[in-house]
Amino acid sequence: MPSDSQLTVKQQRDARRAEKVAALKKREATTKRNRIIGGVIGGVAGLGILVLIVVLIVQSVVPKPDPAAIEIEGLETFDDLVGAHVDGTPVDYEELYDMNPPAGGDHFSAWLNCGVYTEVQQNENAVHALEHGAIWVTYDPEQIDDDELNTLVGQLPSTYSLVSPFPGLPAPVVMSGWGAQLELDGVNDERISDFLDKFWRAQTVPEPAGACTGAIDGPGKVA
Repeated sequence: MPSDSQLTVKQQRDARRAEKVAALKKREATTKRNRIIGGVIGGVAGLGILVLIVVLIVQSVVPKPDPAAIEIEGLETFDDLVGAHVDGTPVDYEELYDMNPPAGGDHFSAWLNCGVYTEVQQNENAVHALEHGAIWVTYDPEQIDDDELNTLVGQLPSTYSLVSPFPGLPAPVVMSGWGAQLELDGVNDERISDFLDKFWRAQTVPEPAGACTGAIDGPGKVA
């Protein structure tokens, strides 16, 4: 191949033009390749987002289990409970209904506001909250420590739930809804979620539209 000094001016100009064209085509090829790669990555990301959206939609429309069909081992129920207001007259729930802690029956006219309590609560006020669909979770402070209590509270709904100590329970934890009660082995008992699914804000309670705020805060309320 002749050297630049041996080429005519026209040939040198054509050679430089050819080099520029080759460089331009190389840049265009690189840009096109990067665009294709970016499109593929974007498509994969978009597909992932689409899949996530579909999963969330499917999860949101999955029907909740029929409460009546949920079976819970060890569940005790109390039928035909009547809840009369008996202000000023303490109720002996163990004598009248064979339940301790109580899960329904006569009670005071003011309900216990839902929340977490560190002190023992008035049974008659807590029972009124059950009448509105709340779940009352009682624990034996001799069997449940602070860490376990935090674990227990973390599994409960932020509304329509009561938590309070109840010394002398027949189990470490007892969950009560109106007319239903369950003794738990501890704070990690798998039946906790089943009980909530079946009885939390159940439409079968005497007053399902009743509030769980705006009445009485018992002693030791922390949340």
